[in-house]
Amino acid sequence: MTILTGWFQRPPFLNSDDKGPWGGGPGGDGAGGGEGPRNPWAPKPGNGNGNRPRIPGPSALDEFIKRARGAGGGGNGGGGRPHIPGTPSAGALWLIGAAIVVAMWIAFTSIHAIGPQQRAVVTFFGRYAGTLEPGIRLTLPAPFNSVMKVDVREIKTDTFPENGGENLMLTGDQNVVDVNYSVRWDISNPQDYVFQIADPKATLRATAESAMRAVLATATLDDAIGSGRGAMEVKVQQNMQAILDSYNAGIHIQGVAIKGAQPPEQVIDSFKKVSAAQQEAQGNINKARGYAQQKLALAQGEAASFDVIYAQYKLAPEVTRKRLYYETMEQVMARSDKTIVEAPGVVPYLPLPGGARRAPQAQAPAAQAPAPQVQGDAQ
Repeated sequence: MTILTGWFQRPPFLNSDDKGPWGGGPGGDGAGGGEGPRNPWAPKPGNGNGNRPRIPGPSALDEFIKRARGAGGGGNGGGGRPHIPGTPSAGALWLIGAAIVVAMWIAFTSIHAIGPQQRAVVTFFGRYAGTLEPGIRLTLPAPFNSVMKVDVREIKTDTFPENGGENLMLTGDQNVVDVNYSVRWDISNPQDYVFQIADPKATLRATAESAMRAVLATATLDDAIGSGRGAMEVKVQQNMQAILDSYNAGIHIQGVAIKGAQPPEQVIDSFKKVSAAQQEAQGNINKARGYAQQKLALAQGEAASFDVIYAQYKLAPEVTRKRLYYETMEQVMARSDKTIVEAPGVVPYLPLPGGARRAPQAQAPAAQAPAPQVQGDAQ
């Protein structure tokens, strides 16, 4: 019981007769004349003497806060931000921020990475200053120098019409045709491409339309829809390049391709009928020409045979005359199924079994048969 009673006794620092944590008597305010450190929250002791009351002064904590505020921190009780010892002042922070911004501005506007397929056109206050080759290049920061990168290796393709639909043009034979084509081009001179033309793409499209209409106006409908497309494409490319070079556009035309050429949709059925009729007429003309050539070759062969027989006739007229007679009768009688024998004492008509009619044979040209050698007049 004695031990438990000792445990529940009052702590010594709560006794009224003990000194406070800051010393100096009960309560620990340090204002009394006791020993120990002075309480920082208590006012400084006054300078009074005798029975004159002391005037309380600022505490140590107030002085610390005042020193932390600095010269501009409201030393007279103002509401400025406290200054943490060891950190830069507000003015120094502003200078550091401005230096970072300037460094970023110089880095982003003075250092340029130019790809292998690019060229960079540099201007000094809007005036052309040079062209940069591929690599890491340095220039003056903006707005002193401005850099415009141009891709000189990319081959661009423009289609006509751009968004589909009809592109009607007039041919040289007064026919209307719907033409779809494309133009391939690239940049040959970056400086001229940037400065000479305000809108290079619009200029290129207008030039292509003008060149195509000029070439198509000298061609026929058959050339536009048939085998004449290749020649038309070459002419359009040459005309476009000549016009763009006169503008100093800095554009090189790689090629022109006509993808389709056909009549307008409103007359496409009639055009197909006309085309079919033209093809049929051309087929009939070709057949007639073939027949004429065949007959002409046959007549020429017969004339050559006659010349050969005539030469033999002049040498032996009687023999040649009999030979012609026998050959002619053989050809005529070859188509008959009767046998006629001209001799005395023989039945004029002798039906022979199996005497079928012989099929007519093609007459061989007389020029192919060798002429008999005549020694004299036959009896």
